[in-house]
Amino acid sequence: MRTTGMTLLEVMVALLIFAITGTAVMKAASEHLNNITVIEDVTFATWVANNRLARVQLEGRWPPQNNHKGTEELAGRIWHWRQIVKETTDKDMRAVEVEVGLKADANSSITSVSTFVTRLKGEKE
Repeated sequence: MRTTGMTLLEVMVALLIFAITGTAVMKAASEHLNNITVIEDVTFATWVANNRLARVQLEGRWPPQNNHKGTEELAGRIWHWRQIVKETTDKDMRAVEVEVGLKADANSSITSVSTFVTRLKGEKE
């Protein structure tokens, strides 16, 4: 009488294949979760920058304040922003860039957003 079944070697090879597959799936899931966190940070940082640029537009101050820094709370975290004003070729226009990050360090910004502000007629510098 002959019995059929899998040998120990066949079982070990099958387990190895499942282990490699499982490791690859876990790595892909981990990278996906990490990417979601990065996308979330960039999204929130962009919202903070856009909020700051909207305030610059509403202030109507000419020229906008350069090297202005501050913080804003959003999504349960404190975001640090820095406003940089640059001259353009048009004397009645300035470029305003806002850099945002989770740390006050200027080198750790997550995103930056820019807009242009124009001087109203009759407004002096």
